[in-house]
Amino acid sequence: MDSILSQSFGDFEVIAIDDFSPDACGRILDDYATADSRVIPVHLEENQGIGKARDAGALRARGEYIVFLDSDDTLAEGALQAMADRIDETGNPDILLFNHVRTYWNNRVQPSAAGEILAAAGSDVFTALERPEYLSMFAVVWNRAYRRQFYVDDHNFTFTDGIYEDALMVYKTMLTAERIAATDHVCVEYRQRRQGNSMRTPGRKHFGIFQQYARLFEFLDERPHLAPVRPLLFERMASHFLFTLAREDRIVPKDRAEFFKLSAAQYRRLKPRDFVVPEGRQGTRFQILDRGSYAAYAAMTFASSTHRQVVQRASKAKTKLGKTAYNRLYRLHLRRPVDENLAVYAAYWNRGIACNPAAIYQKAKELAPDVHGVWVVKRTEVDSVPAGVDYVVANSPRYWEVMARAKYLVNNVNFPNEIVKRPEQVFLQTHHGTPLKQMGIDQQKFPAAAKGMSFGKLLERADKWDLSLTSNQHSTEIWERVYPCAFEAIEYGYPRNDVYFRATAEDVSRIRGELGIEEGKTAILYCPTVRDYQKGYVPRIDLERFCRELGPDYVVLVRTHYFYGADPSLEALQERGLIKDVSRYPVVEDLCLAADALITDYSSIMFDYACLDRPIVTYADDWQVYSRARGVYFDILSGQAGETPGATATSEDQLIEVFRSGAWNSSRAAELRSAFRERFVQYDDGHAAERVVRHMFLGEESSPRVLPLEERTPAPSPAAVETARIVRQRAGRNESGLVDA
Repeated sequence: MDSILSQSFGDFEVIAIDDFSPDACGRILDDYATADSRVIPVHLEENQGIGKARDAGALRARGEYIVFLDSDDTLAEGALQAMADRIDETGNPDILLFNHVRTYWNNRVQPSAAGEILAAAGSDVFTALERPEYLSMFAVVWNRAYRRQFYVDDHNFTFTDGIYEDALMVYKTMLTAERIAATDHVCVEYRQRRQGNSMRTPGRKHFGIFQQYARLFEFLDERPHLAPVRPLLFERMASHFLFTLAREDRIVPKDRAEFFKLSAAQYRRLKPRDFVVPEGRQGTRFQILDRGSYAAYAAMTFASSTHRQVVQRASKAKTKLGKTAYNRLYRLHLRRPVDENLAVYAAYWNRGIACNPAAIYQKAKELAPDVHGVWVVKRTEVDSVPAGVDYVVANSPRYWEVMARAKYLVNNVNFPNEIVKRPEQVFLQTHHGTPLKQMGIDQQKFPAAAKGMSFGKLLERADKWDLSLTSNQHSTEIWERVYPCAFEAIEYGYPRNDVYFRATAEDVSRIRGELGIEEGKTAILYCPTVRDYQKGYVPRIDLERFCRELGPDYVVLVRTHYFYGADPSLEALQERGLIKDVSRYPVVEDLCLAADALITDYSSIMFDYACLDRPIVTYADDWQVYSRARGVYFDILSGQAGETPGATATSEDQLIEVFRSGAWNSSRAAELRSAFRERFVQYDDGHAAERVVRHMFLGEESSPRVLPLEERTPAPSPAAVETARIVRQRAGRNESGLVDA
């Protein structure tokens, strides 16, 4: 949508079809329509498939030309202007062909094979019979523009059901058009997914290709004057059959013999008398198809793949031989059956029992007691494991056993590269925050922050995910884009945030007492995040001055990022009683419950703290540097609803004034916080862990339902707890007769 609406040529309309999408596509289209009158959303009442969605759009279109754009591709810069210019130059042709490029997740751009013949057309206008070479272009409807009167009014073209519908439509329209023109301008960026495209999901639906081409040749039979192009289209059909058969992500092994048999039958039935078999390996495949010998085809395919496999195995041998545990003990356990009642948990690179996995573990003990949970921890963290919790030390003999045999794998980061994800296993990636800073393959644009990361290896690890847990639609959209893998997003909320809706006033008082926060004091939790462009912890606030300026009614809890070790300057300030250094406090959720307000910069803690509906102050003194060095998805300083969670400051003086003036807890801050909560506290309601356990371990539908935001009751704030305590105290004194009203 952005690539369309940012075009320099502005005289267009966007007919945006929501094909009864199960996700938020309909809402997204409505948002665009609200912001731009050129967008016309159409919401279908049932899912009808891409062909019928295109038909619905074509019928609603009022422009002179129709361009189909798939929802995962983009228009190139200047595309519409280039189309308009060539349409004017060639006198309004029925079809305008244009160029495209393939774009990959690693930013590689591959030119199309059609660039040369598109350039050769110049400003010529022709028919397909006059220039049949243009029938050999990539047979998709999105690399051409159709004159609406030709497409809708004169011929009423509509798509057939099923996949591979593009080929039939392309050839029928090309053979019907009386005036065709072309431009070699790149107009579409054709995104190549690593995984997840429905076309690349194996299954019987791919057998629909035979019916689509049968319809094409019925079309040719009814038009004898098209006989000259019949051999070319036959060759295109046979090549398409062989291409589809060779793809393991389309035709599963058990269906290959049948697919080959049907391909061969259609090949022999439709082969023109004057067809000449092409030369080379493709010609040999055609001859095998003509003979109908699947055995010969399988033998040829096996021979061509053997060399590749030998090379691949040789390149991996040295690495594998060096991993003794992997080759011996781990491989031994991988041969054993998966334990259906075993779950492995890990968090923060095996740093202990924490975060979403910990909340899921506790709920699973309650709802799925037959599933035994085992935690993976580093040797240095063994002492932190609570009594009664089963654990294994990473890389110990039992570690390899549970990793090989556990049915369920739960982690908020990735498991190591050497861990094999067995088909029977279910891996839940819980994540550990809502993304503000750019993540996954988006980091390719920020090499300083990526620090030599192998994005290929990163995606190999993400390929192991079966389920990706999110707490808001923003996260769902980001994770699916930056980790282009075949996982399922489950929008259940973050289990670690359940406590914010279940904690009581007594819990808040208890935690504050354990932290030594005196009654009546306002506790501020300060949580700065890590800077990729800096080494080590660098204080961004003069905490001594800050505490002095705020005065004795405030207490500041400081928590540095877990990447940093103990900081001597914080220890010194704590010894002087100026701050409380809670950097090593084990449960961050307790700190949030104890705090009256949060100060942070770019830390994802802001999204979790928003559950509590308490003031959030953004202190971003290095916003320009950070946003350019790390990349961000939105501007938290913009002051826009849904982006800024409350009061902001970009200097220490401003931060002090935010608290002195009361802006931190003002009505304006509350309005911003409300919009922020609406966007990001979308699925957190106190029942996230239950939904995850019921889905993953018990195989139940999502339950309980996510409560509307207005029906959720966060834990009471410390101020509310203190007020209630004073009221109770006064009431008790009145009842005892100590105070005479």
